[in-house]
Amino acid sequence: MEKLEARIRNHDREIEKMCNFHYQGFVDSITELLKVRGEAQKLKNQVTDTNRKLQNEGKEVTMEELKQCRLQQRNISATVDKLTLCLPVLEMYSKLREQMKSKRHYPALKTLEHLEHTYLPQVSHYRFCKIMVDNIPKLREEIKEVSMSDLKDFLESIRKHSDKIGETAMKQRRRDEKSFILLLRKHIGPSYGGFRIVRKQAFFMAESNCRGLLHRSSHEGLVPGAQDLVDFSPVYRCLHIYSVLVSNSLETGSYTGLWVKEGDGVLLLPSMLLEGGDGYRKYFNQIVGFFVVEDHILHTTQGLVNRAYIDELWEMALSKTIAALRTHSSYCSDPSLVLDLKNLIVLFADTLQGYGFPVNQLFDMLLEIQDQYSETLLKKWSGVFRNILDSDNYSPIPVTNEEVYKKIVGQFPFQDAELEKQPFPKKFPFSEFVPKVYNQIKEFIYACLKFSEDLHLSSTEVDDMIRKSTNLLLTRTLSNCLQNVIKRKNVGLTELVQIIINTTHLEKSCKFLEEFITNITNVLPETVHTTKLYGTTTFKDARHAAEEEIYTNLNQKIDQFLQLADYDWMAMEPGSKASDYLVDLIGFLRSTFAVFTHLPGKVAQTACMSACKHLSTSLMQLLLEAEVRQLTLGALQQFNLDVEECEQFARSGPVPGFQGDTLQLAFIDLRQLLDLFIQWDWSTYLADYGQPTCKYLRVNPTTALILLEKMRDTSRKNNVFAQFRKNERDKQKLIDTVAKQLRSLINSHHS
Repeated sequence: MEKLEARIRNHDREIEKMCNFHYQGFVDSITELLKVRGEAQKLKNQVTDTNRKLQNEGKEVTMEELKQCRLQQRNISATVDKLTLCLPVLEMYSKLREQMKSKRHYPALKTLEHLEHTYLPQVSHYRFCKIMVDNIPKLREEIKEVSMSDLKDFLESIRKHSDKIGETAMKQRRRDEKSFILLLRKHIGPSYGGFRIVRKQAFFMAESNCRGLLHRSSHEGLVPGAQDLVDFSPVYRCLHIYSVLVSNSLETGSYTGLWVKEGDGVLLLPSMLLEGGDGYRKYFNQIVGFFVVEDHILHTTQGLVNRAYIDELWEMALSKTIAALRTHSSYCSDPSLVLDLKNLIVLFADTLQGYGFPVNQLFDMLLEIQDQYSETLLKKWSGVFRNILDSDNYSPIPVTNEEVYKKIVGQFPFQDAELEKQPFPKKFPFSEFVPKVYNQIKEFIYACLKFSEDLHLSSTEVDDMIRKSTNLLLTRTLSNCLQNVIKRKNVGLTELVQIIINTTHLEKSCKFLEEFITNITNVLPETVHTTKLYGTTTFKDARHAAEEEIYTNLNQKIDQFLQLADYDWMAMEPGSKASDYLVDLIGFLRSTFAVFTHLPGKVAQTACMSACKHLSTSLMQLLLEAEVRQLTLGALQQFNLDVEECEQFARSGPVPGFQGDTLQLAFIDLRQLLDLFIQWDWSTYLADYGQPTCKYLRVNPTTALILLEKMRDTSRKNNVFAQFRKNERDKQKLIDTVAKQLRSLINSHHS
């Protein structure tokens, strides 16, 4: 019990402590409660007052007015509810009109969809909604037409911007290829074959980077991307709109039709090709820009265009482009313009090939243009060769010092140990046109090589092309120029001799031209199917023509001298020396053949023999010509003096290399004929005629009879046998007998 009491006392103390702790809060609560009771009383008084006033006011309101008020209240509530449904529709329609006005057609189309499917069904029974529903197809058609109009404007702008886009793409292509060439060329030798490897690797590297052009920003490089030049948003908007309005197939058909029209507009610009280089560049830029944009649209959209359509469009464009280039390139007569055209076509083809378009037909066409390029080069070099040949002095090149000597040897491959040993001043055997022609042939080869670059040809094909073009230059162009110079009326023997010397040295240089071509193409001459240069044949033909012309000119000069011959065929006594015209003729021949020292031995010998034979034949014709009806023995003896002068010239060896009396044999016919008449040795002639060992084997009976008739018909005053007047009848009878026997020999020979 004590513990219980103790515990009770503890609890009492804790209760006391707790009461003491919360006492102040309890007091505060009671205080506030008292305040609330006061405020509640005030509120009660106000409510009571308000109720009293309301009761007093309500006494004046009738039941009908109250019903009317409640009806209005319900109507207002219903109206608010209906307006709550209609306001979003009106707001959406207002938003739609605002979007249409600001040309935000795709958001407008989306708004139209929400309006049609979400909002209008909720208020479909209203008249204004029916008007909206009826207007929706018109709005769709309007959006469709506006988007199509924007697309047309875009395509028109593409036609304007395609030039710049194409120029940008081609610049990028050229820049990429040049950068790769500089990078790769450090690792490959400077030969043409190595350079071709560099270009080929650069081509593939540039091709792999080409398509990225459209997706590059102008901040990434010096060349702006196509997106910086063209706003493609109309295409995307139109695509999005049509994807909502109609099927993709219809959109593709519409776009294709419009694009084909624009493509035709671009391809129908070949008139600008007549402007020359800038016209070609602009034409190619237009086409490249057109297809670069098309490729961009293919890779940035789905369903708008497809690869088959682009390939078909490219085939059409390619055929028209090739036809236009074939037509207009045929008018190009300047090889530099043809070369620029080729470079543009290569850049054009490489650029489009980088976008996946097949361009083999373009490179096939370039091979056709290569033939035209060769023709223009041949025409140009024909003029170059003519100028060189016309301005040449046809004299050996004089050299006064070592510097000039090395310069000429550096221009033309010439080696002569004897000439090197000679002191200055000295002369090269050839004239200036030899090194000039040789260097121009090398320039022609370089010009041919320029065209073969970037055509993706093998070294063998390039070598074959260069050799064929060079052969045409040698066999046709240079050969014709040399033939024209040789056939000129005013060309002299000295010039002809120099031409022979020059062509001989050019012929020797052909092997160096072979080596030159081999060095730049890396194709050895021993390779199978390698075309050989025909320069040797060309220069041989020119030399033979010059030789023939020398023979002809010599004969013409001889004929000119013979025209000065003035024989007195009735002279009784011969003169003391050879005729003046013949002495001059022999002097001319001696001086002429002295110039032939640098000619090949056979040429000089042939020219000398030809001249002597022609002189002998002409003298024979002079003696036997019909105008000379009579001649005396004295005239015949004077003629014999002239023939002896010719024989003396032949014995003097005007040209070295003849064996024995070979050159004198040219006059053997004249010599035997004159000996027969002067010695009057008819008995020997008639007795030995027809025998191989006959003394007068070269005397023809017909020739002897003609000359005998001339001597028989002399008058008495100038009788050939005046010293035998007593035996005149016997001598005349002897002549008749000899003439009769000669006629018999002639008849027996014919039978």
